[in-house]
Amino acid sequence: MQEVIFVRIFTSMNFSKLLIDWYQLNKRALPWRKTTNPYAVWLSEIILQQTRIDQGLSYYEKFIETFPTVFDLAKADEETVLKLWQGLGYYSRARNLHHTAKFVVEHFNGTFPDNYKELKKLKGIGDYTASAIASICYDEPQAVVDGNVFRVLSRVFGIETPINTTQAAKEFKTLAQSLLDQTNPGEFNQALMEFGATQCKPQKPLCSGCIFKDHCIAFNTGKVTLLPIKTSKLKVRNRYFNYLVVVSANEKTLLEKRTQNGIWKNLYQFPLIEKENNSILNTAEIEDVFDITKIESVTLFNEKPIQHKLSHQHLHIRFWIVNTDMIPKDGYAISEINKYPVPVVIQNFIERFSF
Repeated sequence: MQEVIFVRIFTSMNFSKLLIDWYQLNKRALPWRKTTNPYAVWLSEIILQQTRIDQGLSYYEKFIETFPTVFDLAKADEETVLKLWQGLGYYSRARNLHHTAKFVVEHFNGTFPDNYKELKKLKGIGDYTASAIASICYDEPQAVVDGNVFRVLSRVFGIETPINTTQAAKEFKTLAQSLLDQTNPGEFNQALMEFGATQCKPQKPLCSGCIFKDHCIAFNTGKVTLLPIKTSKLKVRNRYFNYLVVVSANEKTLLEKRTQNGIWKNLYQFPLIEKENNSILNTAEIEDVFDITKIESVTLFNEKPIQHKLSHQHLHIRFWIVNTDMIPKDGYAISEINKYPVPVVIQNFIERFSF
């Protein structure tokens, strides 16, 4: 009942006017906010999924410079797209981005659908991205619900439904839709996301200067740090990777492409031995991997494993330097390996290691 009362209060107070007025004074100058071109908006939304703006901005600028139009992106090969994406993580986003660009060119002559329903049918575009593009580019009154919106609404309206549940997705979408400025949906959506990102932050929100503080349930009941609520996360899986970095006298190395489903699909890596625990490899295990004429020496590059944390698994990584006299014709020239898309942990190794 309390939530309904607050919705009515904010409706009468013109929630959207308060928010948009705040946005006009406080919004950051970001390049995708200067356009309603659906390609640019779509690109920014895909890049910024699960990525902070301070990290994603440079990637957006590189993509727009390299692929100014959806036609340019569609014509690119996947490895070029993955290389440009390198370091952003969640590489399925990049593969879906490329797939959708080709689909839009092939089926819609490069013109994105102009409504939420059709946008949502495109690969990699869910409720949030479809709502963002439809509202910002086509003024369709579709409310966005992302992490920032969950946080703002859960605090302001005191909603304790765990945000990583199906029930919450429906509940917050309904609430956001009821608050949406029907005449200016794009501006409202951007304002709500910006408010969550810069004002109603996850840690140390700026409550003292908040435009909603007099009516915010979380602020007035001491629950700001408790909201939003998430159910317990899935157990994190530990994996133990040993990369074998072959260095030959003829200045070649070995790379392999990860083609199986899972992390880093279609990225390149050095030959990998995955173990069930953190134990050190023995020489026989390494020799079994290769069909090369002679292994001259094997050196452990980092005795302490590098811990690389992903959302659902923690990787414990060692690099082994394998020196040999010659690599067969399928080897990769060491001078060329920077051309290939690799996981960021391997790119960091390449930059540190002097071949």
